[in-house]
Amino acid sequence: MKRIRLTVAYDGTNYCGWQIQPGRPTIEAALNRALTDLFHEPIAVIGASRTDSGVHARGNVAIFDTGSRIPADKICFAVNQRLPEDIRVLDSAEVPGDWHPRRTNAAKTYEYRIANRRIPLPQERLYAYWCHQPLDVDRMREAARYLIGEHDFKSFCTPRTQAEETVRTIYDISLSRNEDVITVRISGSGFLYNMVRIIVGTLLRVGSGQVSPERVREILEARDRQAAAETAPARGLTLVDIKYEEALSAWLNRENCHWRYAILQTHIVQEKTAYFLLDRCEDGELDGVLRRRIHHAFQNGATQVYVADLEKSRLSSGDVHGSYRLETCIQDEVWKSLTGEERQLIREYWKNANPESRWFRAVLRQDIFLI
Repeated sequence: MKRIRLTVAYDGTNYCGWQIQPGRPTIEAALNRALTDLFHEPIAVIGASRTDSGVHARGNVAIFDTGSRIPADKICFAVNQRLPEDIRVLDSAEVPGDWHPRRTNAAKTYEYRIANRRIPLPQERLYAYWCHQPLDVDRMREAARYLIGEHDFKSFCTPRTQAEETVRTIYDISLSRNEDVITVRISGSGFLYNMVRIIVGTLLRVGSGQVSPERVREILEARDRQAAAETAPARGLTLVDIKYEEALSAWLNRENCHWRYAILQTHIVQEKTAYFLLDRCEDGELDGVLRRRIHHAFQNGATQVYVADLEKSRLSSGDVHGSYRLETCIQDEVWKSLTGEERQLIREYWKNANPESRWFRAVLRQDIFLI
């Protein structure tokens, strides 16, 4: 068996989103039919992004396993002959058998097009949202800046989401105008259900003068869907591409008004170890930050994470954070595998730290498997 990765583009107008729904046309169902017909074996793809009904894509990603001998790079040509004209596989390639499109660090980029003119053009009706009110793009840009970074985006998520966590990281938001078309481009680590469309709906209110740019920060902090604006229509949204991380960055740094931390990742590949320095964190956010980031380090290949609370020394042996438990460790052992440069960088975080701060080792709980 080999695993094949597909890059998929589609016009979502006539489909009820990506995910299979009984009795309804979806992108996933169309791909499964075409691939099953091609290989004469049951095929079920797994998609990176389960786009909503009516949303388009230029670069969604999917995988499937097959025993076929068809060369991986030729599969895109063969399957396109069996797909409807509004779905195309742009590329096909073999990947390692354990590669998964939703468990690999990636940056997803979406674009939302707004036709900002007095009278709509028929040619744009399926691929842009028409807004007749004049929009101030500079005000929208100012508002968008409050959303960049790692935040709890609960205000920008539909209440019926299945996500256990609503914290996400937005890397960049840009807005551009080409004649009467405004394009909102958003890149992030991942997005909640309807998150991009709710952000756009809120930015539209800012651009039309109904809401001040500063209000977006208050909406974000409210963590309440009712605080944000209505969800923008699906037809203006396109998943542009998904870029996967080829190697872990040396440091992962995140901060906002509630927390600030740094994670050293250079020892994950060889030693299966990460170092988590919590520089600042509100008490009510502590468990969530530890739970999310320890889990992320384990997903990246770590089997143990050394954690230090540099602010208040709130950690104790036996503390449980999700699927992980803290244990005491010999403090000198923490430094053994670090380079001199790494030790110096870590000391920079300790300058203003609580002098009683010490390291604990986070490991996977064993009792969670004894159910």
